[in-house]
Amino acid sequence: MRKGRQSVLADTPPFSEPTDQKLIRESDTMVLFFPVELKTLFVQGRNYPWPRPTVCPRCSSCTVWGHGFAEAIFDGYKQPLLLKLYRCPDCGCVIRLRPEGYFKRFQAPVETIRSSIACKSATNRWLPGISPNRQRHWFRALCKRIRAYLTDIWHQGVVAGFDYLLQLGQVPVRRTI
Repeated sequence: MRKGRQSVLADTPPFSEPTDQKLIRESDTMVLFFPVELKTLFVQGRNYPWPRPTVCPRCSSCTVWGHGFAEAIFDGYKQPLLLKLYRCPDCGCVIRLRPEGYFKRFQAPVETIRSSIACKSATNRWLPGISPNRQRHWFRALCKRIRAYLTDIWHQGVVAGFDYLLQLGQVPVRRTI
């Protein structure tokens, strides 16, 4: 029996590496936004009643498993809050549920970011109570995206640029183009 196994294994070709050095099957993380009260989420923690997606948004499989929790920091809370994760066993997609009103990878609400940009464009001052470095980060990233996507001929202002990029489905203050 052992010789049979060796001969079968000897005939199989070794795994070839992909030419573009990427994994053949990548598991993407998908973020779904839901209305969530952060205070309730903070108090209940793991016991918060997160809704379960009925199907995988990537492959439409009806099997979605719980996949634990991920910590995320939000403004106004000293401790990270727990966000629910789900995983599709068919395509490997990890689904993260996130509160509405927040951009991916941002701690501040969208309203706060927009208010900061509106205040800077109207009064040339930053909002009090928020670090000027942080607000400058948002403002510079927005100006960079306006120049990249709306070109130098955009003369409707940064707040209108913020709203327009938001309508396009983009995160207006994200640093990467």
